[in-house]
Amino acid sequence: MSVLIAPSILAADFGNLQRDIEMINASEADWFHVDVMDGMFVPNISFGMPIMEVLKKHARKPLDVHLMIEKPERYLEAFRDLGAFQITVHYETCPHLHRTLQHIRSLGLKAGVAINPSTSVSVLENIISEADLALIMSVNPGFGGQKFIPFSLEKVGRLKELIITKASPALVQIDGGVNLETGAKLARRGCDVLVAGSFVFGSPDPLATIQELKKTVNQ
Repeated sequence: MSVLIAPSILAADFGNLQRDIEMINASEADWFHVDVMDGMFVPNISFGMPIMEVLKKHARKPLDVHLMIEKPERYLEAFRDLGAFQITVHYETCPHLHRTLQHIRSLGLKAGVAINPSTSVSVLENIISEADLALIMSVNPGFGGQKFIPFSLEKVGRLKELIITKASPALVQIDGGVNLETGAKLARRGCDVLVAGSFVFGSPDPLATIQELKKTVNQ
């Protein structure tokens, strides 16, 4: 399969949100990546249900919801009802991760698990077979526009090996510091989904930027 591109709506212009949603609809992007932050697990608050309502109304591509929140199991049904096709929770916030992933799947959704930069890929060994997606944070979560952490490349390689060994269906997703250079390196290491925020929305021509990124990582 080709490498998928998932622009992060966190980097959009919220004063012109519908415009930016329609831009993604018209682009070569594959998913909307939706970062939900609670100010507790990460040092920032992003947005909640009202923005999701807008996305559900206007987005014509799948909503990939990334819950950077404590006790995410409280909100799984709510985000399903708001149009998520996939929900990713953090290893660091789920003491009963197996149960949480099973719960997500029982709702008819794809289930993802994310790990922070300081968390080893090895913690996913016993759970990767239950995941449809594994997300490596390549910046410290909480804020957009950060610089890519180089050792994330090694983590992608180790994660891909683990997925193959365990015969898991999981896709490998990366979030943070994605641009043409890092995107190409990540694709070569086996990354399946690239989340791009400020690189896309900070561009003078986001449509062309998405097109160029997709072309670069699928050469």
